[in-house]
Amino acid sequence: MKTLNITIDGQAVEAVSGSTILEAARSVGIYIPVLCYHPDLPQAKGGKPTEVIYQGGRKVENSLHEKSATGCGLCVVEIEGEKEPVFSCSTEIVEGMIVVTDSERIRKKRQQNLIPILARHPHTCLTCSEQEGCSRTQCSSNVPENERCCPQLGHCELQDIANYVGISPDTPRWTPTDLPVLKSEPLFLRDYNLCVGCTRCVRACRDLKGIEAIGFVYDAKGLVQVGSLAPTLKESGCKFCTACVEVCPTGALTDKSLIPGKEKEDLVACMKACPANVDVPTYLRLISQGKPEEANAVIREKVPFPGILGRVCIRPCEEACRRGEVNEAVSICGLKRYAADADQGLWKKNVRVKEETGKKVAVVGAGPSGLSAAFYLRKQGHSVTVFEARSRAGGMMRYGIPRYRLPEDVLDREISEVFELGIDFKPNYRMGRDFTLEGLRDDGFDVVFIGVGAQLSRQIALEGVELQDVLWGVDFLSKVAEGERVRIKEKVIVVGGGSVALDVARTALRCGAQEVTMVCLEKRDEMPAQKWQIEEALQEGVKLITSWGTGRVLSENGEVKGVELIHCVSVFDDQGIFNPTFSEKRKMMYTDQIILAIGQAVDLSFLEEGSAISVKGGLIVVDEKTLETGMRGVYAGGDVTSLAGSIVHAVVAGRKAASSIDKALGGTGNIEEVLFERDAPGQYLGRDEGFCSWPREKMPELELKDRHGGFQEVCLGFNNDQALKEAKRCLQCDLRLYMSSDPSPPQKLSVFNRENISQVAEEEGVFKLYDKGQNVLAIKGTPDLRQELLRALDENEKAAWFDFEPDKMYSKRESELIQKYIQQHGRMPGHNDPDNDLF
Repeated sequence: MKTLNITIDGQAVEAVSGSTILEAARSVGIYIPVLCYHPDLPQAKGGKPTEVIYQGGRKVENSLHEKSATGCGLCVVEIEGEKEPVFSCSTEIVEGMIVVTDSERIRKKRQQNLIPILARHPHTCLTCSEQEGCSRTQCSSNVPENERCCPQLGHCELQDIANYVGISPDTPRWTPTDLPVLKSEPLFLRDYNLCVGCTRCVRACRDLKGIEAIGFVYDAKGLVQVGSLAPTLKESGCKFCTACVEVCPTGALTDKSLIPGKEKEDLVACMKACPANVDVPTYLRLISQGKPEEANAVIREKVPFPGILGRVCIRPCEEACRRGEVNEAVSICGLKRYAADADQGLWKKNVRVKEETGKKVAVVGAGPSGLSAAFYLRKQGHSVTVFEARSRAGGMMRYGIPRYRLPEDVLDREISEVFELGIDFKPNYRMGRDFTLEGLRDDGFDVVFIGVGAQLSRQIALEGVELQDVLWGVDFLSKVAEGERVRIKEKVIVVGGGSVALDVARTALRCGAQEVTMVCLEKRDEMPAQKWQIEEALQEGVKLITSWGTGRVLSENGEVKGVELIHCVSVFDDQGIFNPTFSEKRKMMYTDQIILAIGQAVDLSFLEEGSAISVKGGLIVVDEKTLETGMRGVYAGGDVTSLAGSIVHAVVAGRKAASSIDKALGGTGNIEEVLFERDAPGQYLGRDEGFCSWPREKMPELELKDRHGGFQEVCLGFNNDQALKEAKRCLQCDLRLYMSSDPSPPQKLSVFNRENISQVAEEEGVFKLYDKGQNVLAIKGTPDLRQELLRALDENEKAAWFDFEPDKMYSKRESELIQKYIQQHGRMPGHNDPDNDLF
C-alpha cells in the first residue's frame, strides 16, 4: 500500500495513504483528544437524524430536517499553511503535511468546543477540588442532588478528556433537565440527563451492528437528543448486545451488573459460570452459522466429553445466561449435545500427542476425573495406565446415571476416544485389594492420580433400615446399570431431594413400580436437584412430598409396611449450614418398599493406617492449587476430594491435576490447545424483528406413554432447524470484548522514590500512588505534598509510581491551622477531634 510522509509535532511519521491525521498520530502514539470519534465507528460528522425518537414515554421530533451531525470539535489540530484549525478525525493526510497537535491556540479552541458539551451535562464533578478519590458518599450539601457525581466517576471518558483539555471559565453552570432515567429494561440503564449527544451509541447500533434500534434528532433548541425508535427498546428491535454501552463516553448508558476491572467475567457470564470455562459464545455462533462440527471442536478444547455433558451437565451456564434477563436463557447444554452428535472427527485433525517423555503416570479410577487426567497427561507425552475396580470404564457416568439420560453408545464412544490416544486400561483392578500405592511406585510409576469417585451410598442410622425392602440409592442404580434384576414392588417411597433421588425415582418406575413418591427435608425451592430434573420426574408421575424427614421404617413380620415422617421446619440454620430442625408433627405413610437416596460416600479403605494422605470429613485432603495430597507424587481429584461436584467439576479436577502433574514431571503444565483455528468474530448482527420475543426452543422428548417400558433416551435432541433458531437467540455478549477503544489521555508518572519526591513542592495538592502495573493504589489530598508522599513511601511497599497535582484546597488561614495541627499531632485533623479548630 502507498505510504505518505508527514510531520506531527516535529516527529517524522509514515502512514498509509487515505489515513486521517488522527489515525496517523495514533499510529506513533501521539495523543489527540476526541469525544464523538471511536475507532470502530464511522465519523459523527455528516450523520443524518431520524424523524422521531423516544426517551421512555417522552417523544421528541426532529426540528432541523436539513441539518446533519457536526462532531465534537475536540480533535482540532493546526496544519502549516492553513488559517483555521481542522478536524483531525476527518482530514486525510497529504505528502509533506506538517501538523501541530498542541499549542496555545489549539488548547483554547478545544476548551471553547468543550463548553457546549459541558453546558448540557452535569459537571460539578469535573470542577470539584475533591473529585480525586471521592467516595460519592459525603458530597457537600450545597451541591444539588441531581448534580452530584454519577457512578462513572473515576471511570468516565468525559472526565478524563475534560481534565486533559481544561475547562474554560466561560463554561456556564448546568441547567437541570429532568429527563427520563430508564431502569426497567434488561441489562443496562439509560440516564438521558447525562447524554452529551455524541451519537456514538447511534452509530454503534446502526453502522457497526446493523440493528438501528436507536437514533438521534435535533430538538426545538437545536440540541442533539438520542433515544430509541419506539417507546421501548424491545419494540425498537434492540438485540441487547450492549455495544451502545461499550462506546458511551459518559454515564448515560451503563451496565446493570458490570464490575469495573472484571469486564470479561461479567459480560460473558456463561463462560464465567462454566467450571471448564468452555467458550460458549463461539460455539453457539458456529452452530448459528451451520457449523456444528467446528462448534464441537471448540467445546473439546476444554472437555473430552461433549456428548455426555450435553446430556447430563448441571447447566450453570444457563442460569447465568444474560438472555434470561430478556426472556429465556439460551439452551446452551442442548446445543452442546447437538454439536457433539454432529461429530465427524474434524476436531481430531488438530489433536497432538507430544513426544514421549519417558515418565509413567498411574490413574486410579476410570470415572470423569480419572479419564480426564489420563487424557490430558497422555497428550503431554507421558505414559498413562488407568486402573479401574469395575469391568468397564466410566465410573458414575456408567454406574450412577440411568441410560434414559445417558445412552450407553454415547458413553462408550467418548470414553473410547480417550483410550485411542494410547492409554493402557486395567479393568477389575481394585486398589487395596490388587495393588497398593507403594506397589505402584515399585512398578516404576512416577506419579499417581486418585480419582475413585463417590460410589457408595451415604448411610444413616434408622430403625428398620436393615429390612430386605429398604434399599440404598447408589447401590440400586449401580445394580440396574449392570443389568442385575432388582425386585421392585408396587408402591415405593424414595427418600432424598437431590439428583440421585430423582434418578432413583424415575428408574423405579421403569423397573415396574406403579406408584413412586419422593420425600425430602427441603422445601420445593430448596431442593438440591435441578429444577428441570424435578419437572421431568413430576411429568412421569413421580409424587413429591416436601418438608418431611424420616423417623423410622414401619414393618410387620419382617416386611416393610410404611414409614414414619417428621415435619421439617427448616433445613438450614441462620449461617446457611445444613442443620435440620423438626416440629412435633408426625404422620405415617404406607408403602411396600423404601429406597434411601440421601447422598454419596467415598470408599477410602485402600488407605493404610498411618498414611501420609490426610482425610477430613470422609474426603482426601489436597492442596487447592495443585491437587497434590500429603504423600509426595500422589494427587487426587473429583468426588474423592469434594462431594459438592458434578461430572463437569470432575472433568475440571482432572484437567487441573494433569497440569500440575505435567509440571511436576518437568513439563510446562500448559495443557491448553486449539482444535479449531478462528479469527476475531465480526461485529455485524443485523436486524431481526421480534428478536427479544423469540422463545426458547423446546427439546423434543420421548412420549410419556413410552417411557416406563424401558430405558430409551427421553431427550431426543434438536433437529437442524431448531438448533439454528436456538443458537441465533444468543446475545453474543462476547463481541464487546473484541471492540476497540479510544486511548486515555497520557499520564506523567514518576518512579516512587525519595529522589523524585524531593522535587515535589511543599504545597497543597492531590497525589496518586500506582503499583508496578500502574493500577491506582491510593488517592489523597494533603496540605503538604512532599511530606505526605515521604510518609507514604515508608508505609506503602506496593507503590512503584506516583503523580501529583498542586491544588489550593484550603484558605490561607485553614492551611496555617492544618500545618500547626500536623506539627503537634503528626497527622491530619479529623471531624471529631476535640481540639480541631478547622472543622
